[in-house]
Order: sequence, then C-alpha cells, then structure tokens
Amino acid sequence: MADLNWVEQAWNDIVHKVERTSARIGATFPHASQKGQYDSPPPDFWTAGFWPGLLWLIYKDTNNEKLKQFATECEIKLDDVLNDFYELDHDSGFMWSLTAVANYKLTKNPDSRRRALIAASHLAGRFNLKGKYIRAWNDRDDHFRDNIGWAIIDCLMNLPLLYWASEETKDPRFAFIAQEHANTVVKEFIRPDGSSHHIVCFDPHTGERLEAKGGQGFAPESAWSRGNSWALHGLTLSYLYTQDELYLQAAKRVAHFFIANLPDDHVPYWDFRLPTIEGAPRDSSAGAIAASGLIELARCVEPLEAPLYHDAAVRILKSLYENYGAWNKEEEGLLLHGTSHFPRGSNVDVPLIYGDYFFVEAISKLRGETELFW
Repeated sequence: MADLNWVEQAWNDIVHKVERTSARIGATFPHASQKGQYDSPPPDFWTAGFWPGLLWLIYKDTNNEKLKQFATECEIKLDDVLNDFYELDHDSGFMWSLTAVANYKLTKNPDSRRRALIAASHLAGRFNLKGKYIRAWNDRDDHFRDNIGWAIIDCLMNLPLLYWASEETKDPRFAFIAQEHANTVVKEFIRPDGSSHHIVCFDPHTGERLEAKGGQGFAPESAWSRGNSWALHGLTLSYLYTQDELYLQAAKRVAHFFIANLPDDHVPYWDFRLPTIEGAPRDSSAGAIAASGLIELARCVEPLEAPLYHDAAVRILKSLYENYGAWNKEEEGLLLHGTSHFPRGSNVDVPLIYGDYFFVEAISKLRGETELFW
C-alpha cells in the first residue's frame, strides 16, 4: 500500500481552511470561485448540496457546531426548491443526499428524513418506463427544448437517494427504478474500452436509443473525464447497494480506462480524447470524484485486486494535495484547476465546489471513514 503519512496534514489543512472560509460563505450555495472568492448561485442550482455536504463531513470529525448550523440552514433554504417554487430536475440526489440524508444519518432529524423522501419521490417521478432511464434536465431554454428523451452519465450519482429511500421505507419501488436506470447506463453509456458517453438520447415514446451527444466533452465519441469519474463512482455505489455483479464489473472497466489514461501527475485533462493536450486545462474535480470512487471500489473487490484501485486513488489525491491545493493562498476553494463546462467556456481553470467536496470525502475515507452520505 502507498505511503499515507501526508493524509493527516491534508485533513488538518482542510479543516483549518473551511473553518476560516465558512465565516464568509455561511449558509449559501457556492459553485465556482472567481478571483479567490466563491460565487453564490440560487438554491435550485445542481451544486447546492456540495457545500453543506462538505460541512457535514468535517462536523462529523470535529463536532464544530457552527459548521452544523450552516449545513442545517442550507437544508432549510432548499425547502423552497422542494416545494416547487423552483423546477426540480434529475439532480435531487446531489442536492438532498448531501443535505437531508446526511443530516438524518447524523442526527436522526425527522424533518430531514421527510425532505429526503419527498426528493426521492420527485426523482422517481422522472423515470421513463419505455426507455428505462431517468430524464435529465428540463426544457427551460432552447438548448434543452428537445431533451425529454435525454439521459446523462451524471445521474448515476443521484441513484443512492433512491436506494436509501427503499431501505428507509422498506418499499422496493425506489430501488427498482434506480437499478433499471443503472442497467441502461451499463448497456448504452459504457463503451467496451471503459470510456463513457455524457448524453444518450432516446425516443421518449418508444424507448429506442437514438444517438449520443458530446455534452460537456470534446465530441460525441470522446471521453469527458468528469463523466468517466461519475460513471466510476456511481456504478460502484450501485454495486454497494445491490451487490449486482453487473455494476461491479462495469465500474472496474471504467476504472481501468480512467487510470490508464491519466497523465504523469495523475490528474486528468478535461477530456481523455483531445486531439492535442498542449494548453488544455485539467479538471481537478474529475480527479477527486474518481479517487473517492476508487477507494470505495477497492473495498468491494478481492484483497489481491484492491491495491490497484486504492493505490491509484492515493496517487491522485496526493498530487491534488501537493500540486493543486490552495492551502496558503488567498483563495476560498480547496483545489485549483477545475473545469466546469469547457465547450461553453464556463468556469474553466477555477476551483469548483464539487471538486472540493469529493476531495474532502476521499481524504476522510483514507482516514478510515466508512459511513457514506450517499
């Protein structure tokens, strides 16, 4: 196993920095850092759960009541979203697994349980029976006007909300939907080499697969690195809930592709199949998401296999900490050089809150944490 002497220092740096930056960020919903300071989108934005989730992770270790207060306030602010003042989409899992489910698991707050079950019901309601997928996004503007038959790789990370709801209510219907969507991902998104599509389009009336789209990747047949990290992590979580070997084998295939295509410093470019990497931005968030998934995957396989995934995760995380961390800078983000949506030119080469969250999650796992919010 790899040397882990640096992990405690990384955790201490995380805790000290978040305790400082939380004084300004408070109970808001940061997404991307610009000029050293996180922005604050409205609570219906898909990243709304990551900051409170990060606070819960640190609270679990430190019992810092101020962080608990901010996380709880964020969850309450999300009630407007849950009560249809905003239009919900497929990202209910990202938003309420890391707020309401986390709170309920740690405090047994009955209001948090209620919120999470409502969110799970909304997510289940997006399931297309013919195509066996959970519909992505809503047709809010021209970019999404034809998306009623779209599914995306990111949604694998929303499925744990459904698995949790089935376990909590003893009602298997939530898990049935989650597994059908996961089955569709394995069949239609994951290529034989382990790379993944971002968007796959179906006929919403017949369920027929129509085409794949490039989405946030370079091209329809390229390999958007964050999409591959969603696939790796999400399939592993589906295996943990179901013990279905289909998901484990698919997760391993994606992991092998991801690891084999990392550059020398173990942090991916924003797409694995760029025509040239000269001047191409990295995506530290993809590295953090994958690393957390790899640690989980190592726990699922036979002992002789585990070091392949665990040691790869350690290499990624150590590089992120040493080469991409913003520990001594006037910067609220934890990780530099994240890439949000390169084709649109949106938030390129900046800290991203989901990169920060998964980095903290992964480091906490290296310290022995096994209780998941997912």
